[in-house]
Amino acid sequence: MPVFRNTARVVLPVLVLSCVSSLSPLSRAIAQTLSSDNSTLTLGAVTVSGSSSGPLATRSVLSSVDILGGDIVEKMPVAYSWELFRRAPGVMLTEFNQGTTSGKLSFRGFNGEGEVNAVKLLIDGIPSNTNDGNMPFIDSVFPMDIDSIEVVRGTSDPRYGLNNIAGNVNINTRTGGDYNKVRLRYGSFNTREVQLAKGIETSNWTQNYFFARQQVDGYRDHADTERYSFAGKWFYTPDDGSFRLGLSARHYESEAQEAGYLTEDDARHHPRMSNDYNATDKGTRRMNQVSLHFDTDLADTLSWSARTYLNTFDDRRWTQYWRTSSQQERDTYEDQYGAITSLTWRPRVDWLHAFALEGGSDVQKQQNRSERYRTAQRVRQAQTRDQDFDFNTVGAYVQAEIEPVESLKIVPAWRVDRISGDFTNRMTGQDYDINDYGLIRQPKLSIVYSPWTFASVYANWGRTFQVGTGAASYKVPPRNEDLDPSINEGWETGVKFTPARWIDGRVAYWRQDASGEVSRRLNDPSGESDNVGETRRWGYDLQVNLHPDERTEVWMSYSWQYSKILEPSSALPGSKGKEIDHVPHHLWNTGISYQATPALQLTAWANGQTNYYLERENTQGTYGGYVLMNLGATYTLSESVSVDVQLKNLTNRYYEYVWYDPDGADASLHSPGDGRALYAGLTVDF
Repeated sequence: MPVFRNTARVVLPVLVLSCVSSLSPLSRAIAQTLSSDNSTLTLGAVTVSGSSSGPLATRSVLSSVDILGGDIVEKMPVAYSWELFRRAPGVMLTEFNQGTTSGKLSFRGFNGEGEVNAVKLLIDGIPSNTNDGNMPFIDSVFPMDIDSIEVVRGTSDPRYGLNNIAGNVNINTRTGGDYNKVRLRYGSFNTREVQLAKGIETSNWTQNYFFARQQVDGYRDHADTERYSFAGKWFYTPDDGSFRLGLSARHYESEAQEAGYLTEDDARHHPRMSNDYNATDKGTRRMNQVSLHFDTDLADTLSWSARTYLNTFDDRRWTQYWRTSSQQERDTYEDQYGAITSLTWRPRVDWLHAFALEGGSDVQKQQNRSERYRTAQRVRQAQTRDQDFDFNTVGAYVQAEIEPVESLKIVPAWRVDRISGDFTNRMTGQDYDINDYGLIRQPKLSIVYSPWTFASVYANWGRTFQVGTGAASYKVPPRNEDLDPSINEGWETGVKFTPARWIDGRVAYWRQDASGEVSRRLNDPSGESDNVGETRRWGYDLQVNLHPDERTEVWMSYSWQYSKILEPSSALPGSKGKEIDHVPHHLWNTGISYQATPALQLTAWANGQTNYYLERENTQGTYGGYVLMNLGATYTLSESVSVDVQLKNLTNRYYEYVWYDPDGADASLHSPGDGRALYAGLTVDF
């Protein structure tokens, strides 16, 4: 706790002084900033497109929105791209470190366990969650292929329905440009990585190609990983610029050993070991993503955007959680077909400063197969699950961007979703209907008031929804009655401030209440879920970005969050008033980047979080807190060649992910994180 108190002592005075100074007549007179008409903070180099055409931009959502530029993430020393979100404020990372099941991200008081998957993932605007809400498709994107990352927190974004409970993230990959880039990286644990990127742009065509291959022996025993990714984009725009048509394709394969989970004692004293019974645990994963994109202006004030896509997911995993259990083979196959379209109208209204109206719809059809087997050294002994199910969603929204005057923007929105599908238990031959969730209505409203050039005040309110995943979405006995969707209602209020060109930041308070929250049983052969009950999550976010001179950049962020079960389900009455598992109270990151010479850039950054409970009755203790410090240096040898060195976990701090299975474990299960690691990279841009 002292480190968090010390961090607060640093961050809070800066915020207070910034806010106070921004309200003074002097600062009002000397501020040389642009109008702060949104709630978005941008980190790094980001290309901001105009708003005269195309769909409404993410910055119009008027929530806590952060955009990370590709220049920030390109050279970050990560094994998987979900780790890039360490730089994003208020984001919690859950590091499983189990082969292909490496980790994921979450925020707004929702954990990353997979019980409630509350964050919608998009890659180039294409929905990229699997049926259970997880986000394995993020592994197929490597840092050098990323143009920017958008993080939207809160309930006010009407563009997306399913999985958009806490918010969404969109990874935008490179489109257009003429470039040839190569990046080689070698480091601790025999890490070998190559990334190749090429862009070709002519008068009408843009082509983008990407290839990456990575091999890692792993920090722990029995943790070898090999994976590679191919991607291509082809876009055509005629001479008159009347439309844009494009094709995007991505393929990914991975094979990795699983080191397994350890007892608390083994994890603390022998963090690099792997149990003998995990010797044959491994995973294989193959994913494809293909999409068609079309954008056009139907008139001077009317634009249309459409996308169709196909996602395929083929995953096999062999894992044994503890010594007394059997090894499991878990096979998942998913095909997702979808389409997204929006129509945006920007008429000139004499009595308004600005006006835009957008309507959109989306549809996704999932064909899912889930199989499980009891195995011994990857040899099947008996089948425990064979499920075949369709899961289909249809949604539509309408939102308006209304500016009665230059300083006031109002964004009302309305979204509806409907879910259908059927389920077959192939082991019994029985078919079951999906729950009749009805038409799921989600009103939303956002407001930003910007009477000053140095600050804006914003507020939003909205509803999102959650339904069960896998078998939990269907009326499988003993349940034979329809379940209502869990409605998550949230609001946020905050201040974005820019008192001078060298400083910007945001302070926000938020709350989200859920009715009938559903929690997936992670190790249940049937794939069922539990009803958590009525829950509440609330907290605040503080962030400041400083540019005191041309050579220095400083960033600081702190999030306090709390989650509580207000009214539990009848199955677990002892959880009333308790905290939701795996949600730390405090998250923070801070860092500094300094251009020591024209050729040498030095970076230092740190991340931390506090402990969390392991289960909903809060009886098994708290774990998972850490503070990780890192150093980096990049030296530019020439206009096209640079070398970099990255030192992760500078102090060799022990940290871990901890899990507890109330249905089977005798004690907590521990997965140690990586120790101190050194990486060297070479980047050639020609």
